[in-house]
Amino acid sequence: MSRRPKTTYKTTHWKSCHQALKQRGSLTAWFDPSMQWEAIPSGRRGRQ
Repeated sequence: MSRRPKTTYKTTHWKSCHQALKQRGSLTAWFDPSMQWEAIPSGRRGRQ
């Protein structure tokens, strides 16, 4: 059996696509550089 060709999607409605992206809004996260977080050792090797 032959494989079906992979479906490709082409955006033809750029104006509404850009409007949808603008309406999503933005999420900004601020981190305090003076804040320190130290994980409690778990006793296992590797990253915590």
